[in-house]
Amino acid sequence: MNTEPLLQAHDVRVSYGKVEAVRGIDLRVPEGQIVAIVGANGAGKSSLLNALIGSVRSTGTIHYQGEPIGRWSIETRVERGLCLVPERRELFADLSVADNLDLGGFAHRRRPDARRAETREWLLEVFPRLRERLPQLAGTLSGGEQQMLALSRALMSQPRLLMLDEPSLGLAPIVVREIFRVIAALRERSVSLLVVEQNARLALQTADYCYVVEGGQVALEGPAAELAQDPRIVATYLGAGAALQGENSHD
Repeated sequence: MNTEPLLQAHDVRVSYGKVEAVRGIDLRVPEGQIVAIVGANGAGKSSLLNALIGSVRSTGTIHYQGEPIGRWSIETRVERGLCLVPERRELFADLSVADNLDLGGFAHRRRPDARRAETREWLLEVFPRLRERLPQLAGTLSGGEQQMLALSRALMSQPRLLMLDEPSLGLAPIVVREIFRVIAALRERSVSLLVVEQNARLALQTADYCYVVEGGQVALEGPAAELAQDPRIVATYLGAGAALQGENSHD
């Protein structure tokens, strides 16, 4: 397929002082696909997402919908449909679940209320626990409920590309299944996804395409179904426990 990708990054580099966390990564997210990034702790995955949303300085080029976005503010990126759910979730802990959802839709307050209301109702259907807790303060929710709220708040902004940083981290398996069921369903709502995930088995089962990042660089990439059969991936990332271990491996 020769259509231009929704997001394309070339030679992206992120440094913290003298430490280069991201070392020249190229990345493509086609329209309507789920793209996963897997790798051990410290591989540079979160730094890459932060560069794409504009919260850390980076070099290289990033194009979104065919336009260079290096000079765009975070607010402009969100308004144009690029959204990140960070690992820390960053909810408004002292506000209610309902208020957090409403604030998620604020970037598109000029769109018809009916569209926002439809999105909100769909989210409360797929996460019924949030409906039960609408008046509750976000800071009093369980970890799984907070992740559901963080995902829902991001979706209230009606993104075209949603980036998720470790959505399964620290959650019970039943909650993880619920989160990833919704992630897979987003294809039908014309949302593309870029998902950083330490649980390689889960990522490969869900994604269309996958990048394996080691030491700040892309070590392997390809269709997720093919990588799931790659002997190196099986040996390194799909062993006991199915989750990545804490060590980096370097070529």
